[in-house]
Amino acid sequence: MNKQKRIEIFTRLRDANPEPTTELNYSTPFELLVAVILSAQATDVGVNKATAKLFPVANTPEAILALGVDGLKEYIKTIGLYNSKAENIIKACRMLVAKHGGEVPDNREDLEALPGVGRKTANVVLNTAFRQPAMAVDTHIFRVSNRTGIAPGKNVLEVEKRLMRLVPKEFLMDAHHWLILHGRYTCTARKPKCGACIIEDLCEFPQKRDYMD
Repeated sequence: MNKQKRIEIFTRLRDANPEPTTELNYSTPFELLVAVILSAQATDVGVNKATAKLFPVANTPEAILALGVDGLKEYIKTIGLYNSKAENIIKACRMLVAKHGGEVPDNREDLEALPGVGRKTANVVLNTAFRQPAMAVDTHIFRVSNRTGIAPGKNVLEVEKRLMRLVPKEFLMDAHHWLILHGRYTCTARKPKCGACIIEDLCEFPQKRDYMD
């Protein structure tokens, strides 16, 4: 795919959604961090239902530490892997209080040092909470990048690095959200909605004609 095509793709995605953001509900960097940790192998809808009850009671590291592991589990037990997630969140809260004054750090090294926080989670927090150019490659972004030809790669890190290099700079800040939403609602895994896709004519997916309405 050439540069001009990428510019046109992201221009259309921006025109359709000028101010994209995560579908996780949050009001502070800490709330976002907790929500993203909880979202691993879970839906944003499910996470939002749990945090709607949790955050009014505890939305700081200190308040969650006061709940304790068992208290936290009561709020997140509807979410998959909630036992290990509760343990990680409590450990992360301890580290945030001990090393960062209860504040979420705004750099990759310190974020990835937190229990339960990997590269993808760190990228979401850096991009969404701190407005730094970063690309959190989940299954949706991986699929869209490969299927369309925007930034093909064999693994998530390869796709991430290619996207950071190939997405035109004016779109880089919000590209992560546009690609996730496009993969979640249009370029779906089993039956992509090619006939209703605003970038269908620019996409290089060889089988797209099979999915045209």
